[in-house]
Amino acid sequence: MPNGTLKNKEIKRLTTPLTFKNSKAYDCEGNLISCVETLSDVRFIIEPKEGILTEDEIMQYAPDSKAASKIRLNRGLGNMEDVLLVHESVPWIFGLYYILLVSVALPIIHAKNTLLMIILLILFILPLVYSYYIFNIKNYEYKPKKLHPLPKPDIPKATKEPEVSDDEVEVKQIESLKGYEREVNNLKVLFDVKEGVVRDLIKKRFEPPQITYDKFIAMVDSCHNLFYTQVDSATNIVNLAVEDSPRIRKELDNKITNMKTIIDQIEELTNELVINISSENESEDDVNNLLNDMENLIDSVKEY
Repeated sequence: MPNGTLKNKEIKRLTTPLTFKNSKAYDCEGNLISCVETLSDVRFIIEPKEGILTEDEIMQYAPDSKAASKIRLNRGLGNMEDVLLVHESVPWIFGLYYILLVSVALPIIHAKNTLLMIILLILFILPLVYSYYIFNIKNYEYKPKKLHPLPKPDIPKATKEPEVSDDEVEVKQIESLKGYEREVNNLKVLFDVKEGVVRDLIKKRFEPPQITYDKFIAMVDSCHNLFYTQVDSATNIVNLAVEDSPRIRKELDNKITNMKTIIDQIEELTNELVINISSENESEDDVNNLLNDMENLIDSVKEY
């Protein structure tokens, strides 16, 4: 399977809502998802497969996963929730450990054996030291390496600063907009995945031929055309801009905001279909409300 196809398949798996059957959660490929239980939360999390996505892609498509928490901690951006998620089993192991240790300690204390009591004290302290190390958020702060200062070069006073040609300035300005191009490309991948998911769900919820099926598919088609109109417009701005100005950046920000809004609407429709996928009694009002929301979105972006 080509790498691009494998990556898109993994992104689809991570971004598709879970399905629940007999109190168990499954991803879109039918894989059972384990329940993650921390001291403050209980949830089902889809973990990314190793060797497919980059760290930045994991942060984007699976931000709630353990893998993303490890990345944040390694980059010095994590918090206590990330630490608890990465070490979710440690508090429960410590609890069981101390229960067993206390049951062993009682006879030793009663016997007043000094040597065994010292060993017992050490056994009590060691997990505390370890827990302090792994749960101390300061251990995950980013510590930049100290670099030895380079000797200052001797620059003659009469030396003039090199002149920068107009071509070089133009290249720098265009390069400064490349971040927008990367964000647009990421949004394209995310939209394509979510669009494929919602089309499958519409077909499953309203098996064709049905008027409702045609309405939803037509609406998704409109969202597709509108999304890629924003993509083409943003790409043209990045490729054709001759300067990096606040006006250019404002226009690009607006295009990206429109793309994210369309993706959010597609995701909202996906979630609604997942909730109602097993219901045969969905009212006509619910269907019309979903259609009206998408129509309003399309009209508002077109007006812009």
